[in-house]
Amino acid sequence: MPYVNIRITPGATEDQKAQLIAGATDLLVKVLNKNPATTFVIIDEVQTEDWGVAGESVAARNRKAAAKT
Repeated sequence: MPYVNIRITPGATEDQKAQLIAGATDLLVKVLNKNPATTFVIIDEVQTEDWGVAGESVAARNRKAAAKT
């Protein structure tokens, strides 16, 4: 019973999320021969203030990038 957890920052549409769920499920079927009926895919949206990369939050990085334009 595979469990896939996808974490993204907010902004994906319902259709995009559906594509992620279908794609992750298909990948497990193709690669590991898993049953799609027992494959669980969870999408967590993490606020940019709570997601860090290179020592700073994504929100801070986005603000810096916006200030340069």
